[in-house]
Amino acid sequence: MASTTTKPRKKRRKKESQQHKLHRILLALAIFAVVYATDELGALAALFGEPAALYVSFVLFLVPFLIAGHDVLEKAWNNIRRGKAFDESFLMAVATIGAFAMILFPDADPHMAEGAAVMLFYQVGELFQSYAVGKSRKSIAAMMDIAPDYANVEGENGGLTQVSPDDVAVGTVIVVKPGERVPIDGTIVEGATQLDTAALTGESVPRHVEVGADVVSGCINMTGLIKVRTTKPFGESTVSRILELVENASEKKARTENFITRFARVYTPAVTGSAVALALVGGLATGAWADWILRGLTFLVVSCPCALVISVPLSFFGGIGGASRIGVLVKGSNYLEALAEVDTVVFDKTGTLTNGTFNVVAIHPEEGVDPDYVLSCAAYAEAFSDHPIALSVKAAYTGDIDQARIVSVEEESGHGVSAHVREQTRENEHVVLVGNDKLMASHGEHWHDCELTGTILHVTVDDRYIGHVVIADVVKDDARAAIDALHDCGVRRTVMLTGDRAEVAAAVAGQLGIDEHHAQLLPGDKVEQVERLLASEGEKRKLAFVGDGINDAPVLTRADVGIAMGAMGSDAAIEAADVVLMDDKPSNIARAIRVARKTMGIVWQNIVFALAVKLLILVLAALGLANMWLAVFGDVGVAIIAILNAMRAMNVK
Repeated sequence: MASTTTKPRKKRRKKESQQHKLHRILLALAIFAVVYATDELGALAALFGEPAALYVSFVLFLVPFLIAGHDVLEKAWNNIRRGKAFDESFLMAVATIGAFAMILFPDADPHMAEGAAVMLFYQVGELFQSYAVGKSRKSIAAMMDIAPDYANVEGENGGLTQVSPDDVAVGTVIVVKPGERVPIDGTIVEGATQLDTAALTGESVPRHVEVGADVVSGCINMTGLIKVRTTKPFGESTVSRILELVENASEKKARTENFITRFARVYTPAVTGSAVALALVGGLATGAWADWILRGLTFLVVSCPCALVISVPLSFFGGIGGASRIGVLVKGSNYLEALAEVDTVVFDKTGTLTNGTFNVVAIHPEEGVDPDYVLSCAAYAEAFSDHPIALSVKAAYTGDIDQARIVSVEEESGHGVSAHVREQTRENEHVVLVGNDKLMASHGEHWHDCELTGTILHVTVDDRYIGHVVIADVVKDDARAAIDALHDCGVRRTVMLTGDRAEVAAAVAGQLGIDEHHAQLLPGDKVEQVERLLASEGEKRKLAFVGDGINDAPVLTRADVGIAMGAMGSDAAIEAADVVLMDDKPSNIARAIRVARKTMGIVWQNIVFALAVKLLILVLAALGLANMWLAVFGDVGVAIIAILNAMRAMNVK
């Protein structure tokens, strides 16, 4: 309970602090406007006389300057004491104090108004930046809200006790009421409901679940009460792993972001030295010290690297937040940058492009034979088998299997089964064979080939061939659209790797329009294929591997970008991948690439724009053609424009 009461207080204090700063800046702006208008109208000169009016103006402009900028001056002083002088606070402090200090030069024009204005508008820009960062955090902050506060544990008398999810042991049955979040991963043992998975997957359509279905933490129970037997401790549940991933995303910076950080460390001392040199050299050469010091101060204001230092990380943060809104979790801006450069996408087949489960896709009976009869014979013969193929046959058969009619079953490994089954009247007994062509050949039966690709189960009854059942791993509904979308967004090559048979791989690749495929591969073979593909990539091109994250961890790790599909509940996926798609839709891969490329486009727009404008105004300042007001635009104006542009990275539809 302590945690639930502490968090809101922290949020309120932060909000009040921002409001206080806003009120302080508004007060300073109001005072500045009154003083500026009074000074411009000549009222001060009329009241105090010409010499005294200058010093009164100095004091009056100093009031809004200190109200707005005392924290900047304090930060600059503390950084100087720590030996970390060269940052934007230092530049602002030196430039603005220098503008006020121009009063020491009798022949120079007063610049107190410009000094106060620089500090005021710098603080406005800082406030705007704070708002922009807060807005960009909303999508990720919403993700953080998926953490459950409690779990309902049912007592012996049927009463419910709310306990911390951390205290719930594996195997405990918990109760999730309508409107509550599922606190821990588990399996439903009682009840049925609709689950809202939007916070995890970005999918707006609720998911129906019932007894036997696996549920993951973070989903919202919408309709019915369910009882869930936990399968993991809270610390290893899906919601905990996701929150850990999101919290650590900011630690893995992109090359561009690291470059800007290093650039600022060199750039700020360099421009400070340039400003000092400009003032000294010009003053010594001409003797017009006031003019050249003003040029140096203007140079300092313009050179502040705020636009780059703020907008580049904000763009990446916005891109990661925007991707999370569509159920795509990126572990860091370095992976977002690499995703933007992806040129080749390699897919695992089973569970990625296909559903990963066998289904009966066709029944081809002999002439005069009922298809339901073919399926019923196959279902009875496979009644005692737990093989995935047998399970798919039994799932397709809608009737009840009377196991008392099954006299005996003999399984022939790798071939199929032979069963003795009585008729419904239990008077006559029939020999049923269900299996592949090898089983048919070994029993001397005749069979027909099938034009469809998949696992073919031939069925005979008392040496009479009655037809065959086609079983296949069905391609996902949006798999073809996903491949087309990748080609449309500029991916040059799509490749499929699978351990399945060559003819099955060829059929799936042809159906989906995949450029290249390789079949009958072991996990080690997949790594070798990825190594070969990586060797063929250029330095600027990246390779992404898309897998289910369960048995593809070595390949996910080896690729430039590892993308885990359908990772709800899969620890291996979240661990091994760089990008995690929280649903099982391959079409989201192209969307993730588009988000990454849009983000990188925004990053470079901000870099080029900020440097170009600053360079132009720096040259004008050095030539004496730029005043402090233009310097304010070169700093605060450029920063605000760059921030607005960076916020576009969050807009993901």
